[in-house]
Amino acid sequence: MMLPDPVVEEHQGIIVVRDDQIPGGTKSRYLLPLFQNFPHVVYASPACGGAQLSLAYCAQLTNRQATVFVAQRKQPHARTLEAKAAGAHVFQVSPGYLTNVQAKARRYAASTAAYYMEFGGESPEAIRVIAEAAARVKDLVGKLDEVWCAAGSGVLIRGLQCGLEAKRFFAVQVGHVLTPKEVSCADILVYPLPFDRESHYPVPFPSCRNYDAKAWEYCVRFGKGRRLFWNVLGPSPTSFMGLQPRLAT
Repeated sequence: MMLPDPVVEEHQGIIVVRDDQIPGGTKSRYLLPLFQNFPHVVYASPACGGAQLSLAYCAQLTNRQATVFVAQRKQPHARTLEAKAAGAHVFQVSPGYLTNVQAKARRYAASTAAYYMEFGGESPEAIRVIAEAAARVKDLVGKLDEVWCAAGSGVLIRGLQCGLEAKRFFAVQVGHVLTPKEVSCADILVYPLPFDRESHYPVPFPSCRNYDAKAWEYCVRFGKGRRLFWNVLGPSPTSFMGLQPRLAT
């Protein structure tokens, strides 16, 4: 099963890759193949993280199983509710700090013989898949001055550096404190709001307010020259909630 090539548009003079138009966003590009090798994938997600949604839709598309562990909240985040509606098993964990959520998820994966996915889906295969998608974009847009994206684990920005040609790459840190190794040669800009606080900066396309919208603001305010912005995910609930499962091909 293949996902479509990235959709490229222009907004406010900036080239925008619209991966919000695929179920689960950019992470689905490398998580979908994961389910061809593992029938059950377990993940520990931040409460508003996008990977939980990608896992749910990829599992649904392949008739596999996704299990998500998240911090317990009085009202689960819209992405958690959508992941559950898409068929993921969801376990809420208290206390909800991420290391505890991860520990619970690892134990569950070991007890069920499931595959435990590292934070952000970190793997060489993930970098390769992102690089291939970025290379298809490069064929359309050519050389760039700058490339911008939000960054949690750093998987995306490293993949983009392998597939795009630009003078500078910018990773806008949202949540997880990034190290230089995690972003390769990209510059790190730290967004002041925590991951669970939504941005209200105007974005002219559907964008995740916890994540991508923050990077878009910095791209508009501080970017220069011919820029590309990679939009990972849209807001929840998305238009994919009625998606029907299909057998993997």
